[in-house]
Amino acid sequence: METLTVRRVVAAPIADVFDWCATTTNYTRSPLILRARLARPGAGAPYGVGAVRAHTWAIGWFRERVTTYNAPHDFEYTVERSFPPSRHELGRMTFREVTGGTEVEWTTTFEVRAPFGAALTRVVAKPLIAHTFGRILDAAASALA
Repeated sequence: METLTVRRVVAAPIADVFDWCATTTNYTRSPLILRARLARPGAGAPYGVGAVRAHTWAIGWFRERVTTYNAPHDFEYTVERSFPPSRHELGRMTFREVTGGTEVEWTTTFEVRAPFGAALTRVVAKPLIAHTFGRILDAAASALA
């Protein structure tokens, strides 16, 4: 399993940044996200606990379920299904007010389920996912500027 974390400061209020990042359809503002939709609304909020999000990225397809939702401070999710197949232990976004805006920390722990999966995860998937997370957060910064 590999863990990666991407951080950015977005020059916007914490509630705005949280809402933008929780709303999966915003991810298509990054050129690496081809499609994103809310497949099933969550409890108490569209992207709240139990929400199912479906993403098609340039690198694969992911079906995620939101497992915790503490607006505007953090939410967690798990990847239930994906292609390429993966094992996923954690997806978390945390939001913290800092000078100049909101610091976003996006962490995931995963492994590609394939022959030589550990090496494939470390050498190929981890850098690609880190880059994709960064592009999504850059899109958030642009949208909220």
